Amino acid sequence: MKRSVSQGQFSRGQFSRSSQRSRLSAEAITIAISSLIVAALIGLILLVWITKDDRPPILSISTPEAVRQEQGYYYVPFTVKNDGGGTAESVQVIGELRINGQVEEQGEQQIDFLSSREEEEGAFVFSRNPALGDLVLRIASYKLP
Repeated sequence: MKRSVSQGQFSRGQFSRSSQRSRLSAEAITIAISSLIVAALIGLILLVWITKDDRPPILSISTPEAVRQEQGYYYVPFTVKNDGGGTAESVQVIGELRINGQVEEQGEQQIDFLSSREEEEGAFVFSRNPALGDLVLRIASYKLP
């Protein structure tokens, strides 16, 4: 006995072929997207590996803001930046206020970790006005991790 297929219904063979086509196209799209993601990750890894900067840490210090006075103390802000490729650890920053050639006040800061292209900010606090003498800010030392 043969069954007839009414309009809007699929026979078993038509349904399975249609289902296989949609499954194949979904699988193909998933594989294409996965392959694209893997290729992008490999490209990023190669880019980082090729452009890796092997230079040692290059540290610099600057005073981006003006000295401010609060409750009788003078705050000297500073920024330490690492322009090198390597990481610096235990960066020692020294600030000295020299008046008439004599070191009148001295401060020391320690920055734990400074990676490549990273910068840290801080401030030295003096009880005497830095404008009365020479203010010397310098990087004294660091160690490699």
